[in-house]
Amino acid sequence: MRQYKVRIADRILAKRLLGTGAVLIEGAKWCGKTTTAEQIAGSVLYMADPENERQNLTMAEISPRRLLMGKCPRLIDEWQIAPKLWDAVRFEVDHRDGLGQFILTGSAVPASYEHIHHTGTGRFSWLLMRPMSLYESLDSTGEVSLKELFEAPQQIEGRNRLNLERLAFLVCRGGWPRASDMDGEAALEQAFAYYDAVVRSDISRVDGVARNPERVKRLMRSYARNQGSQASNVLLRNDIVASNAESIDLDTVYSYLTALQKIFVIEEMEAWNPNLRSKTAIRTSNTRYFVDPSIAVAALGLGPQDLIGDLNTFGLFFETMCVRDLRVYADALNGKVYHYRDKTGLECDAVVHLRNGSYGLIEVKLGGDRLIEEGAENLKTLHSRIDTDRMKAPSFLMVLTGVGDYAYRRPDGVYVVPVGCLKD
Repeated sequence: MRQYKVRIADRILAKRLLGTGAVLIEGAKWCGKTTTAEQIAGSVLYMADPENERQNLTMAEISPRRLLMGKCPRLIDEWQIAPKLWDAVRFEVDHRDGLGQFILTGSAVPASYEHIHHTGTGRFSWLLMRPMSLYESLDSTGEVSLKELFEAPQQIEGRNRLNLERLAFLVCRGGWPRASDMDGEAALEQAFAYYDAVVRSDISRVDGVARNPERVKRLMRSYARNQGSQASNVLLRNDIVASNAESIDLDTVYSYLTALQKIFVIEEMEAWNPNLRSKTAIRTSNTRYFVDPSIAVAALGLGPQDLIGDLNTFGLFFETMCVRDLRVYADALNGKVYHYRDKTGLECDAVVHLRNGSYGLIEVKLGGDRLIEEGAENLKTLHSRIDTDRMKAPSFLMVLTGVGDYAYRRPDGVYVVPVGCLKD
């Protein structure tokens, strides 16, 4: 039997159940939502169980309350296939007048909101799960805590055990829990299986709209080539058309991207809007990211050796992995991850902004002294432009690296941290 690897979401879920009647866990298929919920559930209803799915759907129509009977917290897995359950859960939470009653999990948003008449405000708490961070998959030592960096320690320590080859493997393997227990080709195949499922069925099943698998593949390849950028739908469309005889219109691009968002395959990053000393115009377009770097690798048909042979591409996919991990860690701190770019071309790969207004500025670099120096100078330039009379100064500046032996604090105060040393 496979041993359960502790997830950061375990703590968040337990905390949410103490404050609300029901918690909805959403996220990409295979990211571990159900397994995480099972660790704390008192009873479970698997709505999509092939042996009982038809019966469950019928019961959801005629007597949804019956499906909610069981020891609490009651887990309703893949609830979205029977949207009537939402209002039934809300009603039960109101009338039981207790906390921690239900956990709902879903790998897609409902295809229709026709049978949902209440937002769930005050009854539900939402939890977005992503594929595993390196710390959760036991590939990071966790010697450097993101939480502790907000306290600006004078010294940090950490020894990185990830070399370039291992890092390339982890980018291609991704954070899929099943893959984290496998080695070699078997582990790498999991991302390709996930990609095939998205292309062949998941993107169409989400809302019942049939979508051309070849068009889906072309869009995902274009998205993979443009991840980490603010590429517009027009640019994506033109990229697709440039290498194919068949045309595709903007409405189709938008429809396909929306469907990918609904099944949590892509998760775009919002722009950060700080108070600046000058009137520099800030770019507000979202940055394109897959929820896991392995999806982009699979979309382009690449493997670890391909990345090692093309370090520019490797760097882009590495950035996606770092964004995934930072999002997982930021969730534990009641934080969110943003991107900064202004009209002068100054960028910051990630800004972790906490609920209390504290924030840290992060540049992602695959490694090497020159790139680390470039990242540090970039961070200090952005720091100098922030109007600290109108907002807090950054709690820390960090260059997040792939390779490099140690985590340390530079004389100028900038932290250099290998991702293989980081945790929440």
